[in-house]
Amino acid sequence: MHTVWKGSISFGLVNIPVKLHAATENKDIKLRQLHKECHTPISYKKVCEGCNQEVTDENIVKAYEYAKNKFVVLDEEEIENLRKENENKAVEIIDFVKLGEIDPIYFERTYFLSPDTTGSKAYALLRQTLEESGKIGVAKIIIRSKEQLAIVRVYQNALVMETIHFPDEVRNVQDVPNIPSEPTIVQKELDAALMLVDQLTTVFNPEKYTDEYRNALMELIEEKKATNSVSASEKRPLPDNVTDLMSALQASLDKTKKPATRKRATKTKKNA
Repeated sequence: MHTVWKGSISFGLVNIPVKLHAATENKDIKLRQLHKECHTPISYKKVCEGCNQEVTDENIVKAYEYAKNKFVVLDEEEIENLRKENENKAVEIIDFVKLGEIDPIYFERTYFLSPDTTGSKAYALLRQTLEESGKIGVAKIIIRSKEQLAIVRVYQNALVMETIHFPDEVRNVQDVPNIPSEPTIVQKELDAALMLVDQLTTVFNPEKYTDEYRNALMELIEEKKATNSVSASEKRPLPDNVTDLMSALQASLDKTKKPATRKRATKTKKNA
């Protein structure tokens, strides 16, 4: 597995060198956009709206918009210094809590934790401690320049770290529109609903559930590959000034020159 982060986790005086690996992957089928006329892939460019010019990464700075069209420009070096200051710290488990105390709305992404070369014994110690205590660890970590709140728990025979949202990242449920306050539910309706739930109750088996849309889309793609596949047209230069035009013309001339013609010209020159 690809390592996305490398560092250590500590609880009390116990330090565990670990590596972080993404535990899930996105299986969505990615569709490209082509020009309908010639089937050339569509590309997207970064353009400055003020100058109406394409800009490169070297000419882009980061900024925070604190009001409409009002920005504070942040120096890349300042951001990097903040990142290094925090990334050098080990991930410390701050608290131990029960998993059931955290609502699923807080959960974001799951990572597998593997012990580094010298961390196997401490890793096993934390794993067994969490299993026997029935608790999970709450910690902080910086991943890709963002500080994250996280939990450490046991999954089968491994430790996993799940990033969770900070409280201010979860929107207030009071802002959700049209939630009924106390509607009158007829008892017969409630009894029928509870009976339906009872009939559909089973043991959770993740293998039972599949992405039917993705499977159907993949079948359609395979079918069209055999009967109606298209090839992208060769990219052609799109000159926008005299220099580019001359380059394109010269390249075209070079491409059409015949080797035999150049050879005869060289031979004639030698005879002269």
